[in-house]
Amino acid sequence: MQIEDIKEGVISILYPRRCPVCDEIVGQGKGLIHPECRKIIKPAGRIICMKCGKPLGDPDKEYCSDCEKTKHYFDRGFGIFRYRSISGSVYRFKYSGRREYADFYAEAAANYLGEAIRSMHADAIIPVPMYRKKQRKRGYNQAEEFARALGKQFDIPVINDMVIRVRDTVPMKLLDASQRRSNLKKAFNISENDVEFKCIILVDDIYTTGSTIDELARGFRRHGVNRIFFVTLAIGQVV
Repeated sequence: MQIEDIKEGVISILYPRRCPVCDEIVGQGKGLIHPECRKIIKPAGRIICMKCGKPLGDPDKEYCSDCEKTKHYFDRGFGIFRYRSISGSVYRFKYSGRREYADFYAEAAANYLGEAIRSMHADAIIPVPMYRKKQRKRGYNQAEEFARALGKQFDIPVINDMVIRVRDTVPMKLLDASQRRSNLKKAFNISENDVEFKCIILVDDIYTTGSTIDELARGFRRHGVNRIFFVTLAIGQVV
């Protein structure tokens, strides 16, 4: 038995892993999720917007109604799960310290989006940063936790100190689409003077209107990044 296996066994006894759906303990060696809970969550699916990855109700459409009328600065994005089926899990991941959920999310990304993510040939994964005071209060940045697990799953470097959130913005869920865009202006500072990456994947927990991803993507475009994708845990409603 390898030392890492022993270490993992000890950790699982002291801090047992919890199912990302029902939050009950998953026995050691039983995987990352209860089999019955796996049936509850719903992936975004294959009939999705060719720009942002939102599920589409009409298989003949290429873009969702948002992307038909909005200019985005990213090339393309993908959400792993439909928001309503995973919202409770994402909430606990963000606010209840369930950082171990990240391993399941990364595994699901490999299962549902593996081919798409590998085809990006990304130089780096960059998580959406939190305002530092808010992150100190919470203890961690959920986007960063997911990014680390995703980077490990796909063997892509994770860079978490390139972007700084310099303004404590109003929670996006309280704003409409136009307010979200105004809310994020000058909220981020890309600290590297010379960004050498040609292709990056931005990572966040939820995609709704894309305001946050767009603001970051616009900044990286100015720094010469040619191809910008995103991956989120959850994505908005079917349109």
